[in-house]
Amino acid sequence: MIALLSATGLRVSEALNLRSADITPEGLVIRKSKFQKSRLVPLHDTAMEGLHKYLTLRRLAHPGDDHVFVDDDGHPLRYTIAYWTFRKLLKLACIGPSPNGQSPRLHGLRHTFAIRALEVSPEGRDRVGQHMLALATYLGHANIKDTYWYLEATPELLGDIAATAEDFLIGEQK
Repeated sequence: MIALLSATGLRVSEALNLRSADITPEGLVIRKSKFQKSRLVPLHDTAMEGLHKYLTLRRLAHPGDDHVFVDDDGHPLRYTIAYWTFRKLLKLACIGPSPNGQSPRLHGLRHTFAIRALEVSPEGRDRVGQHMLALATYLGHANIKDTYWYLEATPELLGDIAATAEDFLIGEQK
């Protein structure tokens, strides 16, 4: 589930609510999520392959339920179990709070996904704007301003902004 969250930017609740029928060749069908809207989330081939490998093992262990993610007893995975598993994995990996004192959060994978998606957006103001609109739709946001909330400055983004501003200013002086 953690790998799927990282690869897709899904909300934790969306991943927990996935059913076997929601996995299609085109991607994941996210049904009636936060704003009661449904959407299709395409998956990279490697993510689809990893998900199918997981499902093969999961069906062998607990064939009776159609939830994608289940606990050790075969019941639908609850948020509290996902949260504590994430915390345990952080501890095992010796990942602690950042210099600002904040610990990684499971929902933070969604924020990281959004930032990385913006970092690889096409150049040009119009193209970035189109990319943001597509990202908002992909993340299932009702308003694009909700997508901006997910973003934060990274060295890569600041470098891109500085280079774009410099190119713009140099062009103005010519």
